[in-house]
Parts: sequence; C-alpha cells; structure tokens
Amino acid sequence: MADSTPLLPRSDPSEDSKKSPSLDETIEQYIGDFGLAQLVQAVLVSLAWFFDSQQAFISVFTDAEPTWHCTQFPGNHSSSCTSVSNICQLPANAWAWDRPVFSSFISEWGLQCASSLIKGLPASSFFAGCLAGGLLLASLADSYVGRKNTLLLSCLLMSFATFLTVFSTNVWIYSALKFLNGFGRASIGSCALVLSSELVGKRWRAQVGMINFLCFALGFLSLPAIGYPYRNYSWKVLYLWTSLSTISYCIFVYVFVRESPRWLFVHGRKEEAVSVLKSMGPAKSSNITMSFSDVEFERDSWNANIYSALKILIKRRWAFKRLSSVMIMGLGIGMGYYGLPLGLENLAFNLYLSVVLNALSELLASLLTFFIVGKLNRKSSLLALTILSASCNILCSVLRKVSTYLQIGLELVSFFSACTAVNILIIYTLEMFPTCVRNSAVSVVRQALVLGGVISPILVAAGGRGGFVSYGVFGVVIGICGLFVLSLPETRGCTLCDTLEEEEHKETCRRNDRVACV
Repeated sequence: MADSTPLLPRSDPSEDSKKSPSLDETIEQYIGDFGLAQLVQAVLVSLAWFFDSQQAFISVFTDAEPTWHCTQFPGNHSSSCTSVSNICQLPANAWAWDRPVFSSFISEWGLQCASSLIKGLPASSFFAGCLAGGLLLASLADSYVGRKNTLLLSCLLMSFATFLTVFSTNVWIYSALKFLNGFGRASIGSCALVLSSELVGKRWRAQVGMINFLCFALGFLSLPAIGYPYRNYSWKVLYLWTSLSTISYCIFVYVFVRESPRWLFVHGRKEEAVSVLKSMGPAKSSNITMSFSDVEFERDSWNANIYSALKILIKRRWAFKRLSSVMIMGLGIGMGYYGLPLGLENLAFNLYLSVVLNALSELLASLLTFFIVGKLNRKSSLLALTILSASCNILCSVLRKVSTYLQIGLELVSFFSACTAVNILIIYTLEMFPTCVRNSAVSVVRQALVLGGVISPILVAAGGRGGFVSYGVFGVVIGICGLFVLSLPETRGCTLCDTLEEEEHKETCRRNDRVACV
C-alpha cells in the first residue's frame, strides 16, 4: 500500500510550532468535535435530503399509468377484449380503469394513447430542471449568498413549485412546474451536505455525510407510506402533502439553522462567525474573538466557480480523459439509478411494496459503502457493479414472463448495484482530481447522473407492461458505460493531490514506471 502522506515538502518542526493555527483548528478548539448543539444542527440540515428524495421519486406514484379491466355490456364479447393488451385498440366503452380516473395524470387527462415522449415529459422535465439548476446555481452557496440562504432558497422554490402542481390543468403546465421544481431542487443535496459537514469537526464529517444519505433513503421510503392511504384519491394529494411538509421545514431552517462559521469567516463576516461559534460552543468561548485574529487561511480566488475549473480541466489531456470517462459512466449509471424506481410501474408486482424494497436497498447500499469502501479497489468494484446491474436488467426484461418474484428480485439486485456504483463513483471522482478542481469535477459527474435521469422516464414510458424496452436498454447502456472505468487509474490508498501539477506528476510517474499508485 502506498504511503499515505501528502506529496508536499516537510516543514521544519520549529517552524510548525510557530505557525499560526488554521481556521479548522481554531473553530474546533471552541466547538469541539461533535457536541449536542452540532448534532441538532447537522440533523436539521440533513433533513433537507428527506424532502429532496420525495420530489426525486414522487413520479413513481403520480405518473404511473393505472391498470384497467374489461367491462361487461350488451353485445360485448369478453374474449375479444381480454385478448387485446393495448386499450387504444378497444372501444371506449369496452374497458375501464381499476382505480379512480383521477389517481394518475395519465388517466385524468386521457393520455393513455399518447406517445411515450408525452407520458414521460413531466419526469424528464424535472430532471432537466435539475440539470439547469445545477449548472446555474453551482457556485451560489460559495458566493455572497451563503450555505444557509442557498439551502433555504432552494427548498422554498422546490416547495412552492410542488404546491402549484396541485393546480395543473394539463400536461404542459404540469411539466413546466416539474421543471421549476427540479431547478430549485438541484442545489439542495450538495448545499446541505457541505453545510452539515462544516458545522462539525473533521473527524465526524463522514458520519454526518451518512446522516444525509440516511435521510435521503428515508424520504424515498416515506412515499409509499404517504401514497398508499391516498391511492384512490387524486394524484395531486401526494404533491399537496409533500409541499406543506417542505414549507414547514423551511420555517425551521430559517429560525433554527445557523450559517457555516467557516463560510462567514472566509467572507469577512467575523462577528457573525464568532456569534455562531459561541452559540454552539461551551462557555469557555468568551475570548474567541481574540483567537481569530491569528488565524491563517487561503482563498482560492481563481477557482471561484465551476466554469473556470472546467476550462482548466479541458486543457489538460489527462484531466479531460478522466473527466470524460467518469461523465460517460455517470450517464449510464444515472439512467439505471433514476430509471429503475420509475420503471416499477411496468412490473407485475405491487407498486407500493416494490418501492419500499427499493428504498431499503438504497439504505443498505449507503451503509455498505460506508463500512467497506476503504477495502475496495475503485476500478474493479465499479466494473463488477455495472456488469452485475447490466446483467440483472437484461435478465429482468428477458425473463419477465417466467416469475413475478424473480423479476422483482433481479430489479432489486440491479438497483442495489446502481446505488452502490453511484456512491463509489463519487468517491472515485474525489480521489482522481486535485483539491483545486475537485468540487467542480464532482459537480460535473453529478450533472451527468442527472442527465441519465432526463432520458430514463421516456424509456420507462416506452417500456410498457413487463418493462422489456426500458430494462433492456438500461442494461445495455450501463454495461457499455461501465467499461470506461478500464481507462482510469486506481486510486485506493493513493495520496490525494492539492494542485494540478502534483496530479500531473503522479500521472507521469504512473505512466512511465507502470506503477498502480504514487
């Protein structure tokens, strides 16, 4: 295993003893690693992922096409009706929905014979909004707006767009509101993760990150709990309840959540930073203002946003190669990650139970990643997970008529593999790029995942009952995109670089000496 010390010159011990404390060291000196006040703040901020997850997967229920049955009336031959699988080939009075007509937007607005593009338009619009919001709001939390205000603004925009969805009268208005919903939702996950991690000591940041992922899985799990009692009500009821709960959460954020003291200090708002630290720290923090006068920190002004970093990454051949590969992988894995839950409506299995099982699979994937990621090689893990997910998807489409339980079992294994692959891909991207462009590289990969989400609803709508088209395509795309990991270096146990020059030197050594890690 390679030496884990940074590729930086060692400083003289006498100089280290005289060096002024860093911002992290000074903050942790007063608030400690992880106190009760920090726990409350971290949980409040992480709850944003709960509501974020609800909007990401709410289309599983609201956009599902209801099942139908043949009706009996004079002159109707039931055999001719039951032999037809497409209701568009039957007279209007030969069939009826199994549930109330207003239980889905497809049945309420009579879109059962519309193209898959129209049926999948609302969900695709949501992910397109996520894509646009991620590009336009990427650096908002790092600018003068701040972490807390960006989180509050995003949650408010998402919740109001969700509430207005209740008043949709056609698929076009519905799709436009879904786009606005996704636009607001785009920055919630990253902003909440950064803010919660900056409110605790360095030793506890990984655990706080797990609180975020846990809340996301619980939000997914809450949808069938809300939707099942209202399964015979209007599909808009689900949007109403989730919007009201999110608006209530926004009030708690405004009143109780504190801004990141690190962000406040870096932006010259020292008095506010001190006030936040005193509210979370012990009584001994009365002389905190004096200590901050000696703090050292560096501000990377050239990398103020994602666009300047991208220009630099594109100019470097090795960086562009890595970025292109992880983006292609993100696109393929994202199609499966977002598309598999949406495709549950096409399986001959109870929709509510299958969503619960999928949510539990995501929760298990997060826990598994947390405990074993340090022991896994990145390349081989991603290759194995994408191949497993691809194989299960293809088998799910081929064996769809063999057994319902076999089909849902294959879908669960595929979704579990996709969730784990997403987690490892993010960690892999963090390790492949130096500090100066790391955040921007991760943001781009997350956008590639969302782009996969834009495409997947259309495939799900085209799949129909049995999911042959959707699951088959998902499998082929994930399998092909997963092969791009072979062009990337292994990073487990390698030193993390801070500058592009360091990473370029490591890449040169790896290529010339043919070593796996430097």
